[in-house]
Amino acid sequence: MIHFEKVSKIYTESSVALDEVSFSIEPKEFVSIVGHSGAGKTTLLKMFLGEEFPSKGKVYFESTDISKLKKDQINNFRRKIGVVFQDFRLLPHKNVYENIAFAMEAAGKTDEEIEADVPHVLSLVDLEKKIWNFPHELSGGEKQRVSIARAIVNQPDVVIADEPTGNLDPLNTYDIVQILKKINDLGTTVILTTHNKGVIDSLKKRVITMENGKIIRDDKEGKYVI
Repeated sequence: MIHFEKVSKIYTESSVALDEVSFSIEPKEFVSIVGHSGAGKTTLLKMFLGEEFPSKGKVYFESTDISKLKKDQINNFRRKIGVVFQDFRLLPHKNVYENIAFAMEAAGKTDEEIEADVPHVLSLVDLEKKIWNFPHELSGGEKQRVSIARAIVNQPDVVIADEPTGNLDPLNTYDIVQILKKINDLGTTVILTTHNKGVIDSLKKRVITMENGKIIRDDKEGKYVI
């Protein structure tokens, strides 16, 4: 499904973000990518989203070389991906329903589809009762649930969760991880980046460990080993 083939990203001679990285992610996998700041995790995600392109090597999604896509093709490609951010990125003047509907409108969905699908995804993240609330009325954990609902509402093939629990307390962290596991169980590929050792160790899923732009470990049922 996703394949990195000897991918390097070189900004200057002294700044190498990725150094001949090769790995594959299969459909329906749950993969965590870990490493210290500067290890290359963010660059790797940007490569997959088509926000950065390799200096050497290739990044494939299915059989498509992402670096060969034109601008309009990149936009269509990104609709196959849902992204969950650490800082939520909700629209402050729109309520929960409108925040999720906005993502559907951008994908060209009809009003009927929006009216049917928004309550459904909110039930998946256990937030139906907050449908008319605004972001400032929500806790951090609730905001992240909205962010996840927005990421999955257009039924993406892949969800990328970039440090989704970085701003949350342990209880909310546990809840968010359980939601990501549920999404994965329903058949969506999940790629998670995190610094949270407890999250990684509890998942018992594949862990790719990065250091200085290289993959130094790739464990099928890994733990956080840095």
